[in-house]
Amino acid sequence: MSIILCLLSLCSYPLAIPFIKAYEINVESHELDRVTNLPGQPSTPSVSQFSGYITVNKDHGRALFYWFFEAQSEPSKKPLLLWLNGGPGCSSIGYGAVVEIGPLTVNKNGEGLEFNPYSWNKEANLLFVESPVGVGFSYTNTSSDLSILEDSFVAEDAYNFLVNWLQKFPEFKSQDFFISGESYAGHYIPQLAELIFDRNKDKNKYSFINLKGFIVGNPETENYYDYKGLLEYAWSHAVISDQEYDKAKNVCDFKQFYWSEECNEAMNVVFRDYKEIDIYNIYAPTCRLNNTPSMAHDSNNRGSESVPEGVSDFRLRRMRLFGGYDPCYSTYAEEYFNRIDVQSSFHANFKGGNTSVAWKTCNDSILNTYNFTVFSVLPIYTKLIKGGLKVWIYSGDADGRIPVIGTRYCIEALGLPLKSSWRTWYHDNQVGGRVVEYEGLTYVTVRGAGHLVPLNKRSEALSLIHSFLTGQSLPAHP
Repeated sequence: MSIILCLLSLCSYPLAIPFIKAYEINVESHELDRVTNLPGQPSTPSVSQFSGYITVNKDHGRALFYWFFEAQSEPSKKPLLLWLNGGPGCSSIGYGAVVEIGPLTVNKNGEGLEFNPYSWNKEANLLFVESPVGVGFSYTNTSSDLSILEDSFVAEDAYNFLVNWLQKFPEFKSQDFFISGESYAGHYIPQLAELIFDRNKDKNKYSFINLKGFIVGNPETENYYDYKGLLEYAWSHAVISDQEYDKAKNVCDFKQFYWSEECNEAMNVVFRDYKEIDIYNIYAPTCRLNNTPSMAHDSNNRGSESVPEGVSDFRLRRMRLFGGYDPCYSTYAEEYFNRIDVQSSFHANFKGGNTSVAWKTCNDSILNTYNFTVFSVLPIYTKLIKGGLKVWIYSGDADGRIPVIGTRYCIEALGLPLKSSWRTWYHDNQVGGRVVEYEGLTYVTVRGAGHLVPLNKRSEALSLIHSFLTGQSLPAHP
């Protein structure tokens, strides 16, 4: 049997899928998705894990790929935590799972896996989903789907994924459910939470999902504040000159969905000044693997001839700031997940024929064609906070892409009453960062971390998620 698999570009590839039933919903069959022997996996400690496909739209043949880890202890009592990466177009497996918070991280050169002692599955059952279709192993049989991707489309597929996944793993239906992620998942997560929140009100029509809250890291939230903060951060952290800052400040109106030609030119200068350092972690050394610049996924490093014809200014600035990270880690993950033995063990062996399709940590095609239609998710925050959901935001304070300045502007715009004033929190007798509590929202900074907080500050990030899930305060004293 053959299907058309749309994976990493707008092209379709006819491939044989020998295990097509692996993604069909069957309550009795989730053991078929159990992963027992990933190549290069350490023998100890044991890791209970599952992976496979969940159909989200039968008519179009859309299926999302997942990787699930049971909690290290008492999985029946621990909450279920979904992790999403952004981009749009970046894999939660390629970043969240094997670089940041999963129990198995990829080692150098993609030769195998290492156990992560700071994995978040110490605190929760961890579910990673490659979303939307076209990311990683996730696919659609209807190639036109990839031309209409936008936030509500992604939220609907993610919702259908959760409903169907919980049918396959019914033992987790009653457990507390939280959503987490970073970067452009700052859009995905509140919109998915809102969809669940709204549909939970009609239990006769929709399956109930026991959503309790969400936590987002360095999140894209509102274009105006995000880009105002990006510009101010670049100036205040000595990335750009006074003259460049003044020029951009005078000609840019970030409240406009599309920038003027003068603003695009001024911001080009800002992006250019970031080329020799890592915008996602401004104090980190750049990766020189194979003499690759530190932002291989950032079109600052592409020639102008590579920009697709007809790309709008708005999409162009998104392209310049691709939501990936260090290409060293990207390269290691890509080496590992493109191995046939890995894909076979992972229940993702979709390469049934001769094809040039390869698994990528981030899919440029999705970024180039994604329909950016949502300017701000702040109204959703207001709605869900009033609805009683637990909401946390955290920021690595060395991130120039979604810097603390812009996120603080976003939070201030919510106009929430102050519950507990700005204070220091500690970790291992050192300053871990700062925390401020509002009525309905907690904001935490992580000192010295970049865009991917759990990569840069693993132990601090574990303390952060422990505090979020348990309700215990972050330490106020050394």
